[in-house]
Amino acid sequence: MATPQLTASDSPSNSPARADSTALFVVAGLIAGLVAALVVGLSAAQALVLLGIPDPGPITTYGLPALRAVSEIAAVVTIGSLLLAAFFVPPQKSGVLDVDGYRAVRTASYGAIVWAASALVLVPLTLSDTSGQPFAEAVKPSNMFAAIDQVELAGAWRWTAIIAVVLAIVSRLVLRWWWTPILLVAGILGLMPLALTGHSSSGGSHDLATNSLILHLVAASLWAGGLFALLAHARRRGAHTDVAARRFSAVATVCFAVMAASGVINALVRVPIGDLVDTTYGRLVVAKTVALVLLGGFGWAQRRRALPALQKDPSNRGNLIRFAGAEAIVFAATIGLAVGLGRTPPPAPTRAPTLTEVELGYNLSGPPTFARLMLDWRFDLLYGTAALVLAVVYVLGLRKLHRRGDSWPLGRTLAWMCGCAVLLLATSSGVGRYAPAVFSVHMGAHMALSMLAPVLLVLGAPITLALRALDPAGKDGVPGLREWILAALHSRFSQFITHPLVAAALFVGGFYALYLGGIFGATVDSHSAHLLMNLHFLLSGYLFYWVAIGVDPSPRQLQPVTKLAMVFGSLPFHAFFGVALMSMGAVMGEWYYRSLGLGWNSDLVGDQKLGGSIAWATGEIPLVLVMMALLIQWSRSDDRTARRVDRAADRDDDADLAAHNAMFAELAKRDREAGL
Repeated sequence: MATPQLTASDSPSNSPARADSTALFVVAGLIAGLVAALVVGLSAAQALVLLGIPDPGPITTYGLPALRAVSEIAAVVTIGSLLLAAFFVPPQKSGVLDVDGYRAVRTASYGAIVWAASALVLVPLTLSDTSGQPFAEAVKPSNMFAAIDQVELAGAWRWTAIIAVVLAIVSRLVLRWWWTPILLVAGILGLMPLALTGHSSSGGSHDLATNSLILHLVAASLWAGGLFALLAHARRRGAHTDVAARRFSAVATVCFAVMAASGVINALVRVPIGDLVDTTYGRLVVAKTVALVLLGGFGWAQRRRALPALQKDPSNRGNLIRFAGAEAIVFAATIGLAVGLGRTPPPAPTRAPTLTEVELGYNLSGPPTFARLMLDWRFDLLYGTAALVLAVVYVLGLRKLHRRGDSWPLGRTLAWMCGCAVLLLATSSGVGRYAPAVFSVHMGAHMALSMLAPVLLVLGAPITLALRALDPAGKDGVPGLREWILAALHSRFSQFITHPLVAAALFVGGFYALYLGGIFGATVDSHSAHLLMNLHFLLSGYLFYWVAIGVDPSPRQLQPVTKLAMVFGSLPFHAFFGVALMSMGAVMGEWYYRSLGLGWNSDLVGDQKLGGSIAWATGEIPLVLVMMALLIQWSRSDDRTARRVDRAADRDDDADLAAHNAMFAELAKRDREAGL
């Protein structure tokens, strides 16, 4: 088995650097925990009064926020270490982790162990905090196991602990680079149980609050975690520190912008501007804003002083270590401040929310007319932002090709932009606003996300554009985006999912599992379930049409006839799905739609039948696009074959044609001699 290669600098004599990094992480955890406990000390009594529960005791009151802060430090260390191993330092040419990546993955494993242990202890602490019982009572197995499923936040900590345990185990076992992006995604998923609970998951505008919190947590974890990992890498004199610092600077810049925008949105949802200085919650928001500005200042100073010094001399790590060390301390205090903010009750709303507002996060002005579906917008912070970002990144790629003098088909650009527009309309226009409340509108959005947007996005050929626009790393260079895309294309996983049967099963089977399998009816009131449904629609649709009509390079090269059979083979299953929906007598999620109190949406059976008819009818639209794309590809394939034959004939003076004619002449001669 291949193993990471060690150099002289990796011998036991280098252990003090590792000890210093461990001490740094411990100090960061202590600072975060202390700040969180101090902040909660200012608002704990107010929170208990507002919640109407007895005091659970100092262990819970101060221990819970302190341990949660430690847990978040461990989470960002885990995520940041995996980020470093995946994208900041190169593996060996064999694909095995080099020593720097191996160390980072081991650090991630230790961080995940602390993350998991903290999350496990936070389960009884949360139960104690919610019930007002002392921690000694809440931690008893009989009390804990009976109550854990009744307290959403305790269940979130349980799932966080499970994900962290899996991360800790797998991180100890892997040696190959291609595992590190997967583990990084798993680490980010470990943040989601908590992102979907708490202040942001209930009350008015909770859709905006939850989505903004997801963006905020992911950006903060990548920024803070990447900073801690880069600092540890620089302190132990890791290779390619200049490349790692440059790449982290780009990530940190994006994360700063995302944190600033999402933090403002989340704060405005929870506290009016006038209460920013008159309430404890508002003052903490202001303090967190000041901390974010201070962190941005450190980042700016690093770009001005540390990065240029590293570019001139990759061994000159002094400025980087000093600025990153100070920034890490401020980040630890900011994390503690954020935990304290999360434990502080926001100002009470000035009015009671309606039933619709409680469930959806917003009100609806009436039935979904065409004008409302087109004009009554509510921007989706996740998918609406994704649509805009995809369009901007595509334009940047085109601009790079244009500056280099390369051409790009206009049709591909139009297809991509139309796909981004469909994604934006389906999630952020009135369609996206009404989709959670009206099944037929939901089905229309579903069809747009799974049947129309993916077709257009696939025809935009984004992978081809990326491979042409991105600069190669070179023979001895550090792998970058272009190399990662190629590695993903040639991976065994890509070969598996691009098998026609697998792609078709994921695409068509999702319809049956979600709707006829009961998943939709059981999770119709869950915001996180709607986010995952939209993601499934997009990804499964993109995968299917990438295999069926994609112009991008693919791990499997299929003939046009095979692609056509794949498309036609899936049509009966899709048509039957629409008919099955129209034939159902029971309403999926009826209890939820009734709870919205929408008098104009009382005929739920009729609305479900309308949704089924939309699913049945809209399958024809992508079929037309697919047929056109396949015919064009088939024609171009014939043209390429003809040009190749012509070029070969020019090179050998039509030797194949001469041989062909000679064969027929010889055959005619023998026929004459035989008297035929």
